[in-house]
Amino acid sequence: MSKRNWPSSFAHPRFWPAWLAIAFMWTGAWLPWRLKLALGKGIGLLVWRLVPRRRHIVDTNLRLCFPEWSDEQRRQRVRETFIANGIGILETATAWCRDPRHLRHRVTYKNRHHLAAAQARGKGVLVVGIHFSTLDLGGALHSLYFPADVVYRPHNNPLFDRFMTDARRDIFGEAIDRRDLRGVVRRIKAGHIVWYSPDQDFGRDVSVFAPFFGIETASIRLTAKIARMTGAPVVPLMFHRNPDDRTYTIECHPPLEAFPSGDEVQDATQVNAFIEGAIRKHPEQYLWLHRRFKTRPAGEPGFY
Repeated sequence: MSKRNWPSSFAHPRFWPAWLAIAFMWTGAWLPWRLKLALGKGIGLLVWRLVPRRRHIVDTNLRLCFPEWSDEQRRQRVRETFIANGIGILETATAWCRDPRHLRHRVTYKNRHHLAAAQARGKGVLVVGIHFSTLDLGGALHSLYFPADVVYRPHNNPLFDRFMTDARRDIFGEAIDRRDLRGVVRRIKAGHIVWYSPDQDFGRDVSVFAPFFGIETASIRLTAKIARMTGAPVVPLMFHRNPDDRTYTIECHPPLEAFPSGDEVQDATQVNAFIEGAIRKHPEQYLWLHRRFKTRPAGEPGFY
């Protein structure tokens, strides 16, 4: 629904569910760590049991991307995916509602010299992130080492969108609407680091088809376009929760080589290869709840 169709006052009853969600996020952010994990796991398992449509989407994605898994292995990973994303809700709440400095002792940053060297070129940097369940917490902890801006998708609910955007502006230098290409280019040309996650399906009009887990996948062209417009290096970065469920790792990779190449499919393939490699290391932490293969080449049937 368009935001202009919402009531003008946030006190209207239609906003009460959003107020409850915000209250939950604030409360969850301050819970003891073990309770956060338990609550997140409970939320994930509840959704896993009660929302078969999302369970089907996750199962389909994993079946397509990991055909080597047995049915039992895949069912287990589906369950683990919901648990990881449930915990991710509490991690997001922590990122939005608390100072990230209280978690600095929980994070290890590997190979940050790659980003420092890219920043030293003086052309700004486009950081390629990934939609892991830990995404917002990763951004918050990354900000302790490098100030950055973030590209985001506005929320449909204007109250929750304000809450989310204000929280992200406390973490990042600027929160930039993903439709604001000029804003992204302007910030990069001013020498800023901009964090951008190009691993979702935004439709045929903004995409090319490039391989992802061996599947021709609608892949956003914008990564190469931004690099071409700014001359900025493109630095892949991944962030994950460690197996102890108490610590995290940020890992920076060298800038993409010969990027952009001028070939949109080749450029999208290079970006997809990094994202696929990162997902294979921690597949349960990826946002498989998204219909990644929604848009198909002309004439191909849908997967979902």
